[in-house]
This record gives sequence, structure tokens and C-alpha cells, in this order.
Amino acid sequence: MCGIWALFGSDECLSVQCTSAMKIAHRGPDAFRFENVNGFTNCCFGFHRLAIVDQLYGMQPLRIKKFPFLWLCYNGEIYNHHTLKKKFEFDYQTKVDGEILLHLYDRFGIQKMASLLDGVFAFILLDTANRKVFLGRDTYGVRPLFKLLTDDGFLAVCSEAKGLIDITHAMATPANIVPFLPGYFEAFDLKKNGKVQSIQMEQFHCCTQEPAHAIYDTMERLPTRFDEETVKSNIRSLFENAVRKRLMAHRRIGCLLSGGLDSSLVAATLVKLAKEEKLQYPIQTFSIGSEDSPDIIAARKVAAHIGSEHHEVNFTAEEGIQAVEEVIFHLETYDITTIRASVGMYLVSKYIREKTDSVVIFSGEGSDELTQGYIYFHKAPTPKAAAEDSVRLMKELYLFDVLRADRTTAAHGLELRVPFLDHRFTAYYLSLPEEMRIPKHGVEKHLLRESFKGLNLMPDEILWSYCHIHIAVDYR
Repeated sequence: MCGIWALFGSDECLSVQCTSAMKIAHRGPDAFRFENVNGFTNCCFGFHRLAIVDQLYGMQPLRIKKFPFLWLCYNGEIYNHHTLKKKFEFDYQTKVDGEILLHLYDRFGIQKMASLLDGVFAFILLDTANRKVFLGRDTYGVRPLFKLLTDDGFLAVCSEAKGLIDITHAMATPANIVPFLPGYFEAFDLKKNGKVQSIQMEQFHCCTQEPAHAIYDTMERLPTRFDEETVKSNIRSLFENAVRKRLMAHRRIGCLLSGGLDSSLVAATLVKLAKEEKLQYPIQTFSIGSEDSPDIIAARKVAAHIGSEHHEVNFTAEEGIQAVEEVIFHLETYDITTIRASVGMYLVSKYIREKTDSVVIFSGEGSDELTQGYIYFHKAPTPKAAAEDSVRLMKELYLFDVLRADRTTAAHGLELRVPFLDHRFTAYYLSLPEEMRIPKHGVEKHLLRESFKGLNLMPDEILWSYCHIHIAVDYR
């Protein structure tokens, strides 16, 4: 998790403009760089770093000797970078996962580059040799990206909208700050005066399609039968793989634990795999709520069952109210439901940053949308209608739950990992027959629960607990 910022074709003094980049400093507390582009004096990059991988060579914009004409600013993690490096025999200069973007772009171009990335990302890629600028964002928008484009071709880009609101530029009509669409890349021609012109906007991945990078996955190909036992086995294998690949980190890993099914499943699988991978520290889990609230009690039971180093954070209604203004500032939304669900997550993230050394934080976002976990799915008129609404929710995650999870953790310099939004896992689950995915016997997420039944990953009372409405905190 980092903060990226860039301007192309600024008419104003860059030393003044760059103060806007400091508004996202919370996203990268470890280091900051501001850099002009050679030959384009009105173009520049700003970067706030949270060092997770390759603490020596991880500063950005990333440039390497082999491609001196390429400039990369990106926020995210590319989980399959080792696999792709080996497959295509790329000669790396650093240990940074993002270096794979430079090699893939040079070899295959922007479309294939984006489609082969297994991870979460937002990127700004500048090619000065061909005078092109590219923007891109992962399938579900787990990593944020905003842009401002004026009529005369001035382009400003930032991880959060707050880094763009005070950008100054002479323009005939005000330009809107808009979120960049997840699963898309956009290509711009870069003119000699530093201004740009959009020439291509193309989707490189949709949640209902198996991602192109699946053919290079180190995981074995799955059986394609749709009998119940095969499906449950595939769900288990894909979910475990989703958690395992997200262990990529040089900083301590922790997990939010609300005591609900989703965060409990993530935490239990994380603790299991951490032991298998012989991590040199116990996994810390974190819950928040009023003292002895149902969430706190449930999380306590799960933590005891899985053997995590558990932390409980209690807060009062007054403390929650006092945090609302800060929460709105970081969320950049007035959506009431999002704000309500964000207060607890914001406060527990603050506790993690101030009281522990965990930096990479797992969470359970995406499961309710993917596995039809909301209570209203019981009222769906048909399995087809339920399946269609599930896809709608997945495509809108970047406006709500993913936004909440990113901003509340990023506000305190933490990095979010969400295994339920793994490309292969979601594509497989959404490919299953519609009748298999609906609530059954009065229980939502029935297929997901059945898939992990009998494994003793968590107490049965948690595995089969009913969906409940989170009042204080919502991290599934």
C-alpha cells in the first residue's frame, strides 16, 4: 500500500503543485519522492512509500537500466511476479514485484501486460520513447485511483481524490475528479508540450471470466465437474491458494477478526498457512467493539480456537462519534452506510499502527457479495436473479466495501490484503451453476459453509452462524 500522484502538462509551477501530493502522505509513511520527467519539465511524479517488499530498491518512480525510457509509479502487489519472471526469463534488476510491469510491457504491450497481472494494483506508466502514458487498475479496485483530465489535455492522477482537489490549472470549464474504472487500462498520447490525449480505454479483465494469468498459475488445474464434492474441494483449494499467495511480505502480517464467518475463515486459514510456511512470529488478530459485545465474544472464541495472538479494542459511543469527521475525510464519501461501517475499522487500524508491529493486514471483504451473504438474497425471485445481483455487487465494490477497507487501513499506513477477491477464486465461484450458489435451508453462504465443514478450522457455531448486521464495525 502506497500513495501515487502524477501530473502531465501542468501550466502552474510544479513546486507549488507538489504540495497537493502531501495530502496522501498517510498512505506511505516510510519515504517520499518527487521527481520531474526528463525532457518534459511540466510533468512529474510523487510517491509515498510503505515498504513491504525490497526495502533497498523499492522507491518510485521505478526505473531500470534496461528500459531508461520507462517510468512506473504503482500501488499494489503482484503476486505472480516470480512465476512470470521465470516463465519469460526476464532479467531483473531489483527484487520489487512491480518490476514485472516494465518487462511485460516491453515484451507484450499494455493490454497483455495488464491481463497477466495477478494481484491488486493501480499504476501510472510513462513511455517517453513512444510518448505514451498508461493508467490501469485491478479488477475490483482494491487499490484506488483517481484522475482529473481537462479539455486542453492536462492530466492529474492520484491514489485519493484529496490529492487533486487543490490542483491549479487554467481551464475554460472545471474538470471533474473521477475514480478510474476497475479492470480497465487507458492509453494517452503524450504531446511535446506535456499535455495528453486519450486514445484508448479498454477492459482487460471482468470478474466473470477466468483471468489470462491462470494458465501460468503454479496451482494445478482444477477438475471441471460440477458435482458437489468436486466443487467444494475446488473452493477449498482456490481459497487456500488465495491466502497463501498473499503471504508475500517483509513486514509482519496480522488479520482483522470480527467473529463472523468471513474474517474467521480468513484468519483460520492464515494461521494454518503461517505455520506451514514457518513464519517467525505468531499471527496477530484484532477485534473491536463495546466490551463483551457479541462480535467481541465471537472473535475471542475463534482466536482461542486457531491459536492467534489476539487483541481486543474497546471503544465507547462517544469515541466513535469523535472519529466520524476524520473517517469522512479519509473515505471521501458521505454515504451513511459506508461511514457507519468504517468507524470501527478506522479505530482498530489506528490501534494496530500505534500499539503493534503488524503492517500487512488481512480482511474478509468481498465474501458477502460473492457468496450471496446478504439476507435479502433469501428473497431473490430466481437463482438467475440472485446470480446477476451478485455480479452487480462485485462490480460496485470499489464504491463501497473496498473503498471503506482501503481508506480506513491506509489512513494509518497499513496494507490491506483481501483473499476473497482473488481473481481465480471469484471467477470460479461465479462460474458455478446458479442453483448451487443461492441460500439453502434458510442459511446464506450455504455452499461456502459446506465447503469448510468438518475441517475444524473454526468452531461450528461460527461456521454456521447467521448473517448479522454490524453496527460498530464491518470487516466481515
